[in-house]
Amino acid sequence: MTEFTPLTSAFGGALIGLSAVLLMALNGRIAGVSGIGSSVLPPWTERLDNNDLAWRFAFIIGIMMAPLLVQTVSGEAIQQTVSSNISLMVIAGLITGVGSVYGGGCTSGHGVCGMSRISMRSIIATCTFMATAFMTVFITRHMVGG
Repeated sequence: MTEFTPLTSAFGGALIGLSAVLLMALNGRIAGVSGIGSSVLPPWTERLDNNDLAWRFAFIIGIMMAPLLVQTVSGEAIQQTVSSNISLMVIAGLITGVGSVYGGGCTSGHGVCGMSRISMRSIIATCTFMATAFMTVFITRHMVGG
């Protein structure tokens, strides 16, 4: 079971909010991770200029480097639990990818940026994400036994 740490969680949430505000203020872009990530995959040369591509790669590298920075500063190893069931992981990844395409974005774009703009589409999408997550956890823990 994951230990809830209110101070760390609040600090992390504030940093996510700050990064979203800075990206919007400095680049006029929404911090939707699925959109940023998918736009750097080929054939990106047709869609993006070099400046647009540079900030997107910097954003993705920052996401990957953040846990290493936390580990270095805190001196504690990052603890993460991931399923060892490869089939389950592949299916979950595909469902998530398809869902973010059909939903027009992911939890970061809709949940962080869209809801703060009081976008009804994002509020509905985020409620759908959360309801699905609640049901998935309930089914996995109490019905399937995962």
